[in-house]
Amino acid sequence: MSWDWQVFLQDPGGKYPTYLEWMLSAWGWTVSVSLLALLLALVSGAIVGTLRTLPDSPVWVRFGNAWVELFRNIPLLVQIFLWYHVLPAIIPVLKNVPSFVLVVLALGFFTSARIAEQVRSGIQALPRGQRYAGMALGFTTPQYYRYVLLPMALRIILPPLTSETMNIFKNSSVAFAVSVSELTMFAMQAQEETSRGIEVYLAVTGLYVISAFAINRIMAFIEKKTRVPGFIVASSAGGGH
Repeated sequence: MSWDWQVFLQDPGGKYPTYLEWMLSAWGWTVSVSLLALLLALVSGAIVGTLRTLPDSPVWVRFGNAWVELFRNIPLLVQIFLWYHVLPAIIPVLKNVPSFVLVVLALGFFTSARIAEQVRSGIQALPRGQRYAGMALGFTTPQYYRYVLLPMALRIILPPLTSETMNIFKNSSVAFAVSVSELTMFAMQAQEETSRGIEVYLAVTGLYVISAFAINRIMAFIEKKTRVPGFIVASSAGGGH
């Protein structure tokens, strides 16, 4: 068996001069999808997770529970197809939305269900005295969530958030199903065109590993700087879902 890494210097005959530049462009698309989906998942997951812990608000609690069960129990690939094939037929304006955006929405909302569960667990892991202290200071419900509960809860759930961040990056590979030119699609097309599957898939695997390692180190640094003493065990709450 002979390997030919010169394949990445060949001309693919398209808009990219070489397969190497094509692969780096695909890596950029993968990173873009992942980061935007992560941002959406963090915002929507934090909101939904908070709603599930609101006192005396059964309607919002039921809404949050329904959100989590809906997006957590439907496979990601099916959700992407729903966004790409089904919802545009129901909501015509989505027909003009790029597939890149639809993948971000599908991946972001899918992950938001998991983050919402972690946020709920993080808030409920806090001593009840935190809530009572905020109330004693005259805080309204939004104020003691904003200034007391959420800052603590988000810090203690950083370890499972690291796993979710890495999962988003890996799950972005399903974007090839709707023709987003990310790493997996590049690997499939380049392998078909060059018949050098070993070199292509090893290179793509290397980029996934590098990206996951970078995410792990960045999140570990953030966790170290924001760790809350005494909540080491509670920090894994919600990570098993």
